[in-house]
Amino acid sequence: MLTLALSKGRIFTETLPMLRAAGIEVLEDPESSRKLILSTNDTQLRVIIVRASDVPTYVRYGAADFGVAGKDTLLETGLEGLYSPIDLQIAKCRMSVAVKNGFDYAEAVGSGARIRVVTKYVETAKQHFAAKGMHVDLIKLYGSMELGPLVGLGDAIVDLVSTGGTLRANDLVEVEHICDISSRLIVNQASLKLKAARLRPILAAFEAAAK
Repeated sequence: MLTLALSKGRIFTETLPMLRAAGIEVLEDPESSRKLILSTNDTQLRVIIVRASDVPTYVRYGAADFGVAGKDTLLETGLEGLYSPIDLQIAKCRMSVAVKNGFDYAEAVGSGARIRVVTKYVETAKQHFAAKGMHVDLIKLYGSMELGPLVGLGDAIVDLVSTGGTLRANDLVEVEHICDISSRLIVNQASLKLKAARLRPILAAFEAAAK
C-alpha cells in the first residue's frame, strides 16, 4: 500500500489533474467528507488528509510514502529524510515583506533600525534579514499576520502573497520580495528504495504533468 499525504484546499485541487495523469482518481472529496483517509481507484494507493505544515513530518517518518508540500513549508522544516525531486509548479505565490502604508521601510533598513517582524515563517525570515545584515525581533503568529502592524504588534510582516488583495484591504504594502513559492513533490527516502517499482511510474507521471 502506498500512502500519499495531501492538504485540503488549493494544493489538493491542483494535485488532482496530476494524479489523473498517473491514472489515479481520488474517490471522495475531502471538503464534503469527514474522512481523513481517502480511497482511490487504485486499491494499493490511499490519500491521507493532513495539515499543510504536517505533510513533511508524515513523509519524513514514513507514515506517508510521498506527499505534496509548499516550498514555504519546506523552507521551515528542512529536507532531512526527504527526497524532493519535482517542482510541480502549482499553488504558486510569493514570500514577501509587507508594512503598514506610510511606514518608511527603506529608511529603517538604511539606518540600521531594529524592527519587529510578525510571521509564522520564522526560519525564512531569520535567514532573509540576516543576509541583509538587519537586526530584527521576530514574533511568531499562526494567523492574521496583517493585523500585527495595524495594532502595533510589529513594524512588518513576512507572509505569503498571491494577488495582494488582503494586503490592500488592510492598508499594507509589499516592500520586499523574498522568494517565489510553489508546491513540491516530496518522497520518503526509504520508500523510494523499497517501493521503487510502484513509486517511480507515479513520479514520472507527475513530472510529465508538471512540464
